[in-house]
Amino acid sequence: MLIVLSLGGSILAKNLDPDRFLKYAEVLRKISKKHTVIVVTGGGESARQYIGAARAMGADEVTCDYIGIEITRLNARLLAAALGPDACPEIPTNYLEAAKAIRPGKVVVMGGVTPGQTTDAVAAILAEYLRADLLTIATSINGVYSSDPNCDPTAVKFDKISPEKLINIVMAIEMKAGSKSPVDPVAAKIIERCKLDALVMDARDPVLLREVLEREVINISPVPCGTWITCKT
Repeated sequence: MLIVLSLGGSILAKNLDPDRFLKYAEVLRKISKKHTVIVVTGGGESARQYIGAARAMGADEVTCDYIGIEITRLNARLLAAALGPDACPEIPTNYLEAAKAIRPGKVVVMGGVTPGQTTDAVAAILAEYLRADLLTIATSINGVYSSDPNCDPTAVKFDKISPEKLINIVMAIEMKAGSKSPVDPVAAKIIERCKLDALVMDARDPVLLREVLEREVINISPVPCGTWITCKT
């Protein structure tokens, strides 16, 4: 099974703790024994700090995007270092390079690609390009809710939703000031157009990530720490 994993910088690179990188590396090492894994790393707080500094100096948004991309690639290099010989040695900078980097038993790790795209969107596009079996968005939120649970105490978590419903939820959340959706709108549109099976899950504990992804087959069944996005009924 080919898995594309969007690994949020907020959980991977929190406080740039080397132990966290090593723990995720160990999980990815084990998953790669059963599946082909490509990881797209986010920028996290470091990216936000660098981008904030750039904006304060008057930098345009494209420049800020490029700065964010560089931070995601630094996180990718750190994760590859933690994986050691189990990682592909080069960090791909585009989708074609990622496809060429795939090797049996090796984890491909990369960061951002294009200004204007989040790493969730990059992962979704990569999953479509490679015809992946599963896209996993590993974040600090335990799934998709009817609204932002941080702003709405009545928000309801979904165990499984369709891509079309995901888009409706994401767009409604994004339009409300202060709210944040668990999936980027561009990523949501990619998931819809390619009818890709995707999982949004809370992966702050690397062990949970392993327990969900180590399975031999995709099983669209309730995941306590996540939400399945699928066209399957």
